[in-house]
Amino acid sequence: MTLLESVNIASETQMPDFDLPDTQGNTWSFADLTGSKGLLVIFTCNHCPYALAVWERIIALSIWAKPQGINTVAINSNIHPSYPEDSPEEMINIIKKWEIPFPYLIDSSQDVARQYQAQCTPDIYLLKNDQTLFYHGRLDNNWKEPKKVTKEELKIAIECFTLNKVFSEKQHPSMGCSIKWK
Repeated sequence: MTLLESVNIASETQMPDFDLPDTQGNTWSFADLTGSKGLLVIFTCNHCPYALAVWERIIALSIWAKPQGINTVAINSNIHPSYPEDSPEEMINIIKKWEIPFPYLIDSSQDVARQYQAQCTPDIYLLKNDQTLFYHGRLDNNWKEPKKVTKEELKIAIECFTLNKVFSEKQHPSMGCSIKWK
């Protein structure tokens, strides 16, 4: 396991569109998924301890953000023969286990992860509905122990975004296992 941090990407950067399948064979694009205000895009996987540690918090945050016009999508770019626990078949188990209320997509070519410059799992992007980047950073200030979280940076960013305020706080990078590039 190689620990990496997300790269710095400037706010207002135009992010690429995507067309990716879910585990049922349905194809999804940014336009299909975005809420009235934007879309939370999370590159993640099934086995990374950093990703596993935040699934519940991401799900709770997605439920909180949806009425505010922010939808959520998870993208698994770790579709790699050396990591069978990240396979689409195992994604189905994760979806059921966590009762994930948003699409969990398969980036088997890893093209979307490359276009987004995703590095780790989780790698988190808050996009406006015009596909420009508002926030790219960590979920909160304690990935490992939810009870010790004192600052929920992503939630603060969503609040600022939905209230048309500037997010003036430092955007700390997300960190996690490296994406398993083919």
